[in-house]
Amino acid sequence: MPAFKSCLILLSVTLVFAFQSIALGEQTRPNVVMLLSDDLGWQDIGVYNGPVKTPTLDGLAEQGTRFTNFYSGCAVCSPSRATLLTGRNHIRTGIYSWVYDQTQNSHLLEREITLAEVLKKEGYSTAHVGKWHLGISMGERKKPSPGDHGFDHWFATANNALPSHKNPNNFLRNGEAMGEMEGYSAQIVADEAIDWLENHRDKESPFFLNIWFHEPHQRIAAPDHIVSQYGDLKDRGAIYSGTIHNTDLATKRLLAKVREIDLPENTIIIYASDNGSYLDDRTGGLRGRKGMNWEGGIRVPGIFVWPGKINASVEDSPAGLVDVLPTVCSLLGLDKPATHLDGSDLSPILLGKPKQFERHQPLFWHLQKARPVVAMRDGNYSLVADPDFELSTDNMFDEAWIPAIKTGSYTNYQLFDLSKDPNQETNIATENPELLKKLKKKLLNINASIMADGPDWHLQ
Repeated sequence: MPAFKSCLILLSVTLVFAFQSIALGEQTRPNVVMLLSDDLGWQDIGVYNGPVKTPTLDGLAEQGTRFTNFYSGCAVCSPSRATLLTGRNHIRTGIYSWVYDQTQNSHLLEREITLAEVLKKEGYSTAHVGKWHLGISMGERKKPSPGDHGFDHWFATANNALPSHKNPNNFLRNGEAMGEMEGYSAQIVADEAIDWLENHRDKESPFFLNIWFHEPHQRIAAPDHIVSQYGDLKDRGAIYSGTIHNTDLATKRLLAKVREIDLPENTIIIYASDNGSYLDDRTGGLRGRKGMNWEGGIRVPGIFVWPGKINASVEDSPAGLVDVLPTVCSLLGLDKPATHLDGSDLSPILLGKPKQFERHQPLFWHLQKARPVVAMRDGNYSLVADPDFELSTDNMFDEAWIPAIKTGSYTNYQLFDLSKDPNQETNIATENPELLKKLKKKLLNINASIMADGPDWHLQ
């Protein structure tokens, strides 16, 4: 009898936990939440020793792996986002620079396989909320929408929140213009995501929620009571900080809803920024800023959280947005797209087996109007170069430049050891000719592969 009672007790406990899991919506595979800030620098938020109060993001970092050498996909918006969604260099995907729909044919190619499409194929309910900037139809220029890239539901702006973060008037919901919306962009985005979670997702399926906040990209705005914590209400730096603070508050509300829906251990959360800050004092002393292929333009926060699975740690290994798709596929046990991925699977690092991690290709950046125009990180080494070709002085990307970009070569190579010189102050190329030759060959091989895939928008 005692043994029989013990079995009954064990069965009862098991059933209780099973019913709790069902009630909370536990799925076979975990949910995935991607949080992306816009123009947020490497040293903006609290956990990266930044000046802004970000307890929500700091708390995430404590739960998971925080990378100290994490990189954007590009030094500007659109290309970085394309790289995030595909695990491929942005030029392969159709995005050479930031997209201006009114005059450019450029957009994220429909042939590209996005993370949303990978997850949707596996039964995930998918939503994109916030900035898009990968192409939206404008007038006679017809381009794919987020819905054509794997998202069941989308609520987005083509580019930035206009006229500012306050009361934006350019959101589209599944293609329908919403007109002016009251409030601040970060909170509006959180409201939409929460509503989708509550009322519109398939509740029998795991979900992928792609949240791309507008803050702190210009034109900036935040509530006065928040801005006043950082300085004068008209001070640019104070408003900038206020937008990040407000985003942290919006993220807190969003994550509370996620945890209400499902157990924390059933959700993977990733946080990063699309590129470095446009403010020189928010890059942690790194050289350069947004739009430049120096460290200050491409290094950003990077946090991965999955309670019970991903280690709570601080990681120095170089990683970036290009690694998100292959990493999520590996964590979920899914096949990666059968195409060339420039990113590598970070799961050995995240799961406490760093010796098993292997980066199959160095991290690489190209931005035609940046100086330097290309950059590569291989281990501790950063190699950069200037273009050996000329483009017009116009800062807006011109698709007529594409032939010069695809066939152009590079000059003025500079080499830095980031383990000793993180601010890229001392060029060691002259003293290391063999290393320079080796790294230059790698850079040119990657460059050739990428350019071979780049579409010829100028011919359309």
